[in-house]
Amino acid sequence: MRTALSPVTRWIDAVVFDLGRQMRWSFLPPLMVYFAFGCATVATIVGTFFVKDFLDFSAAYLAGLAFWAGLPWALKMPLGHLVDLIWRWKSGLIYVGAGLVAISMGIMYLVLTQTAMMEAVAPIGTWYIISSMLAPCGLVLQDAVADAMSIEAVPVIGEDGSPIPESASKNMHTTMQTLGRFALIAGTVVVALVNIVMFSGIEALSEAEKSAIYARIYLIGLIIPVISVSGVILAALQRRLGHHSTERLPDAPRTQMNPWYFIGGGAFVALTLTIGLNDVPFGQEIIFIGSMIIVGLLMRQLIAVLPHTQARMLLGTALIIFFFRAVPRPGDGLTWFNIDVLGFDQQFLSVLSLLTSVMTLVGLVALRPVIAKWPIVRVIALLTIAAGILSLPNLGLYYGVHHWTAAVTGGIVDARFIALLDTAVESPLAQIAMIPMLAWIARSAPIELKATFFAVMASFTNLALSASSLSTRYLNEVFVVTREVREAGVVTMAADYSQLGWLLLSVIGVTVIVPLMVIWLVQRSPLRTTD
Repeated sequence: MRTALSPVTRWIDAVVFDLGRQMRWSFLPPLMVYFAFGCATVATIVGTFFVKDFLDFSAAYLAGLAFWAGLPWALKMPLGHLVDLIWRWKSGLIYVGAGLVAISMGIMYLVLTQTAMMEAVAPIGTWYIISSMLAPCGLVLQDAVADAMSIEAVPVIGEDGSPIPESASKNMHTTMQTLGRFALIAGTVVVALVNIVMFSGIEALSEAEKSAIYARIYLIGLIIPVISVSGVILAALQRRLGHHSTERLPDAPRTQMNPWYFIGGGAFVALTLTIGLNDVPFGQEIIFIGSMIIVGLLMRQLIAVLPHTQARMLLGTALIIFFFRAVPRPGDGLTWFNIDVLGFDQQFLSVLSLLTSVMTLVGLVALRPVIAKWPIVRVIALLTIAAGILSLPNLGLYYGVHHWTAAVTGGIVDARFIALLDTAVESPLAQIAMIPMLAWIARSAPIELKATFFAVMASFTNLALSASSLSTRYLNEVFVVTREVREAGVVTMAADYSQLGWLLLSVIGVTVIVPLMVIWLVQRSPLRTTD
């Protein structure tokens, strides 16, 4: 019996207990900021139902709004460079970001509790858009600092005063980034639990009672900035007590300001405001292309400090991850179908959110030893194929496969069962893809440009999310999906899900074909990556 259990015991030790052994006191402050970042999803589900119940935004319009909300993340490059320049005072940006998140949550709380007052100033839809834009602005500030804090948390000097060996440093950086993703997803677990409790029995409540619950959720969201601020306060306390031995090496070169990062950031803001405020045709496309040009030029500035081979591999890796994240999503039409046709209510969607988070945590821990050893290309290729396969249950639910499965299983394998099973398997995919890249950046970038390197890769890959929003909008304009909209009890827009099947098929095809094609091209070019 002992022999049979030995491999299992060794696996548990390597996967679970070894992660605990590598946890350090200095890891806690950035983990608190990442945890607050995960908690910021508290308004995701309530926001979905708020739009559905109170606003007449179309799926294409919401995809466009997601595009705008994703653009602040492209500013991570100048923000990251700023963090490197103000390394000793970087925590101040956490306070600014926390303030923006608090304002975002506060706006929605007032919209729901003081509707007449807020509507006298601006339409409810405008307030929702403002709130939707403020939150990512605050989160990007906090994320840029959290990345820097995650670097600072890993010691560079051992207890004997000598630099820590590269192998040990690599292992600690991988652990730090895994724990960072773990903390972020743990925040979403807490949020899902809150939503499940708050949404219990909500389907039987009146609209006013539902609004009161939505308002309480936004009020709870005001705790989020308190958590992130507590993280930087803890870091300062650690330094004061002498427990923070992770400062840069005394002889490390000082960060030299490169004005092009700020010029590029200013150009990005100017372009966004000029196009956005003047309602220029194809404004989102112009901003996206302009942002790509700006980010590309700034990436060129950064990789110039790397050896030629390393720079090419970095660019190849970035391209692969970009196209993996740039694929379209079904959009809000699928959520509306799940709510209206399949009968998924607020509480069940919260359960799905909880399951997503929990299974992501399990996947991160269980697969950590594998993703630390596998090349990034292999990880992305397998995740691409898995994403395509795991999109099939949604397609099957649209075409009614749950009616057949429920009939042959006595009602056990119904629509909710299929949704739960699919969510459980699919959940860890996106987060797993990021860990090897983040660990590589943390250990490979010049010490005086760590935060800048993090920001460069984040800006480039987060532009992929804007590309995803654009392609999602295009597909939703080709395959139009509408939900029922009522005004004063009169139907002003009928529900129409007849084209959702073609939309889902198109998304599955692009999700699989595009990333695999990019991997094939990159690996047969001078940009080939082997890390």
